[in-house]
Amino acid sequence: MDNQKIENLLNLALDSTNQEREKSLNLNVGYNEIENTWDIIIKYTGDIDWLQSDEIDVVKLMNQYAILTVKESIIDELARIPQIEYIEKPKRLFFAVNNGRAASCINSLQTSQYNLFGEGILVAVIDSGIDYSHPDFRNQDGTTRILYLWDQTIIGNPPTGYKIGTEYTSEQINLALKAGSKQEQLQIVPSTDLSGHGTAVSGIAAGNGRASNGLFRGVASRSRLIVVKLGTPRPDSFPRTTELMQAIDYVIKKALEYLMPISINLSFGNTYGSHDGTSLLETYIDLAANMWKSCICVGTGNEGATAGHTSGVVREGVIENVEISVAEYTTNLNLQIWKSYSDEMDIMIKSPGGRSVGPLQQILGPQRFELERTQLLLYYGEPSPFSTAQEIYLDFIPKDSYIADGIWTISLVPRKIVNGSYDMWLPSEKALTSGTNFLLPTPDITLTIPSTSARVISVGAYNTALGSYAVFSGRGYTRRLKLVKPDLVAPGVDITSTAVNGGYGVYSGTSMATPFVTGSCAMLMEWGIVNGNDLFLYGDDCEIIGLNQRKPRKHGSFTGLVQFFS
Repeated sequence: MDNQKIENLLNLALDSTNQEREKSLNLNVGYNEIENTWDIIIKYTGDIDWLQSDEIDVVKLMNQYAILTVKESIIDELARIPQIEYIEKPKRLFFAVNNGRAASCINSLQTSQYNLFGEGILVAVIDSGIDYSHPDFRNQDGTTRILYLWDQTIIGNPPTGYKIGTEYTSEQINLALKAGSKQEQLQIVPSTDLSGHGTAVSGIAAGNGRASNGLFRGVASRSRLIVVKLGTPRPDSFPRTTELMQAIDYVIKKALEYLMPISINLSFGNTYGSHDGTSLLETYIDLAANMWKSCICVGTGNEGATAGHTSGVVREGVIENVEISVAEYTTNLNLQIWKSYSDEMDIMIKSPGGRSVGPLQQILGPQRFELERTQLLLYYGEPSPFSTAQEIYLDFIPKDSYIADGIWTISLVPRKIVNGSYDMWLPSEKALTSGTNFLLPTPDITLTIPSTSARVISVGAYNTALGSYAVFSGRGYTRRLKLVKPDLVAPGVDITSTAVNGGYGVYSGTSMATPFVTGSCAMLMEWGIVNGNDLFLYGDDCEIIGLNQRKPRKHGSFTGLVQFFS
């Protein structure tokens, strides 16, 4: 199968064998082997209600995007439907307070002069869940501050319009909180945060510090919370972009239902994609950012120092060699090469033992080779309807247990060069064996997707103790449009926040920097919208304050938050 309306990676996955998919990090994501179905993302025009059938399950999202669960055999037929503009497969996502509040100038805004705590604003945390029994997410009388908790990993009672998970209301959570023991609580609301990541993020964005007598209070400590635990009920319940898109759709619709402004926190991402804001996930988030009174804050990831990206310029007559160190016991690896479609270049691949294949010409569709008991699956892609970039995708699949370790060399052999620039990405560090990386990496354009979306507030991390950018924090720009990213940075090193089972822990990462901005946006919207000082202080206006230190349009300046965003 090779259809230009189908994303390159999905085309390759559909052409691959079950064994190739199982051994690949990317190709199997979204596929249900038992039912032989795929979860796919589509952009469509017009009406698609008629697609709902025994073979196709439809979840419609805002702005004519949808998530479909379909039999593999009919995906090619779907691509021929005129109303369907483009189809992508899911991608796997990776999760990437006391001193932080002071460094961010939060404390001065919670004095009698401003008295801003996010009251009247919803804070949505889309993450790994939450320890809903933690005192910091409860009111003084012990009731919950969580308005809704949608656990996508629990089969049962999904929200109206969705097909996965179970939705728990504040009434159900309060009933659980009245139970005597943790075990009894979980019999009523069985949602847990296994990693603790979402609990920590929620504590920074909106914890009220009740378990520490206010010492470790978060930013928007009086905001109501909407929490989505990402994942699927299947055994491989890791979060994917399909679940993320539904979560964003859900929280914005809840905000519209309650007519309350909302600040949304996304503290995760992945490295797969052209990093230019043109994937269906990125364009969907950009359009969602135009809905209602919202701010969407996204962490730039922790790939800045992982040596997972490199770039360069190919010149006529000069072969460009890129070396990748592959560690021992590596079970899966893939490489993305993104370039201008106008440039024509062949690929040569040399294994650690000195064997090579190529130059391999640009033949659209998959090509297969074997070097040192490692199968190479090469795919020259075509531009999508949203981008002129071309992807060359290379999957390393072990014939036995492991990929041949040592130095692999990827050579770009120019044939016709117009632009010449290229970027290469390896998978997220969390998916790689330690020691697998580019020998000559470049730290620029190490933003994770979806922080590359144009309309979100992209957040990097800095170290308050050193007053410097955190070495791990993902860096900009975006690849093609060269948008300035991140938009701003916040404290992200050694941050104290809520931990599962009622206490506190110390955390680092852009995951922990992002909720400082999420909570601060809630404070901005409280000052502007709830208090009537600037009814349009949301979305781009919050970002503009960060980029330009612009004063709000009405009723004077707002120095404290301008200092935070500077």
